Amino acid sequence: MAVPKRRTSKQRKRTRSANWKLSLPGISECPQCKSPVLSHRACKNCGYYNGVKVIPDKVKKAAE
Repeated sequence: MAVPKRRTSKQRKRTRSANWKLSLPGISECPQCKSPVLSHRACKNCGYYNGVKVIPDKVKKAAE
């Protein structure tokens, strides 16, 4: 079985475990209704994605 030759320093040990921080989600502005929208997702307010209506009005109103 492999055994380490040297003791792992505190700094090396801490830098290994310091990479867990999460980044904030990418929030952009909807070009149709100007409400905040997560990137690469359809707008919940107006139902548009990439300039195309992908969520019909009757489905959106039934969910509310």
